[in-house]
Amino acid sequence: MADPGTCQEQRYELAIDTSTSVSSIALSCGGEVVAELTWKLDDSHVAELVPGIEYLLRKLRASPHGLRAVFVARGPGSFNGLRVGVSTAKGFAFALGIPLVAVGTLEVEAYAFAHTGMPICAVHNAGRGELVVAFFQQADRWRCLREERLVTPEALCAQIEGRTLFCGELTAQVMELLKEKLGDRALVAEPVARLRRAGYLAVLGWQRLQEGKTDDPVTLQPMYMRPPPITQRKVR
Repeated sequence: MADPGTCQEQRYELAIDTSTSVSSIALSCGGEVVAELTWKLDDSHVAELVPGIEYLLRKLRASPHGLRAVFVARGPGSFNGLRVGVSTAKGFAFALGIPLVAVGTLEVEAYAFAHTGMPICAVHNAGRGELVVAFFQQADRWRCLREERLVTPEALCAQIEGRTLFCGELTAQVMELLKEKLGDRALVAEPVARLRRAGYLAVLGWQRLQEGKTDDPVTLQPMYMRPPPITQRKVR
């Protein structure tokens, strides 16, 4: 872990991920994590996110004015969680005049396993008997093989040809199906390794920032695979 005092002018990047019931925040210096906090909660992102950020800043004896960029997981995920995380990140970007970088939540999940060199399938439960999945791999470079899409568990199994590492928020039923249908082709990461961490968001966000790939706080929207419930028209 880097010594906070070595960070130039003690300028940090803030990473925020409240995509699901797993919330994680991190402070990094040039993409190297210097403080991180990850916890599980039900639906209290509003009450816990900002106090968590304040706690990390106090640990480094820093203030919000010491931030030089903010990174946020943009989804897919829960409506309330994404709304809180993205809105908070926009607020920091606007108030401090610093760059904003958004990264897909499934990419954050997958990046923890980039070192394996294997095809990686990141999975979240999407409800209605479907999953949201995306595929990534580190070869000559880190890249997305297939972008986020909705599939049934059975359709996902039918798409797998070679040995694939599965990560993300997998239910016991989905893991059983993967093992039954795919056998040795399915390598399922252990639960402790699947815990999503903002530290990986910090690394990906820093890489994009260095490439000039920033997002507009005015137009950035969370990634929902379906319209949020409040936007769906009622059937009369």
